[in-house]
Amino acid sequence: MKDINSIAIEVVMKSGDGRVKIDEALDALALGDLAKADALLKEAGDLVVQAHNAQTEVIQSQVGGENMEYSLLFIHAQDTLMTINTELRMAKKLLPIVKMLLAKKEAE
Repeated sequence: MKDINSIAIEVVMKSGDGRVKIDEALDALALGDLAKADALLKEAGDLVVQAHNAQTEVIQSQVGGENMEYSLLFIHAQDTLMTINTELRMAKKLLPIVKMLLAKKEAE
């Protein structure tokens, strides 16, 4: 397995890239571009899954008995991943709401 701090950096970077996609998706939502928002949220989801998989590699290694040094950076990476995953979930919940509001506006 790679060094725990290298994995932590990977988790932070993938999560951060996911956040950028979420922000872009929310901007697209604000403009009413639902297709673009949906595509960007899918990209964000893929990045969050990659970050989660890297985190899981560390957890599974520890469960398997591998000794690892304590890493404040890894804890920060986990916190970052959880926060961005929550942002992704909330952005995904907004998509159908905005769709409904736009349909209502067009029907007026």
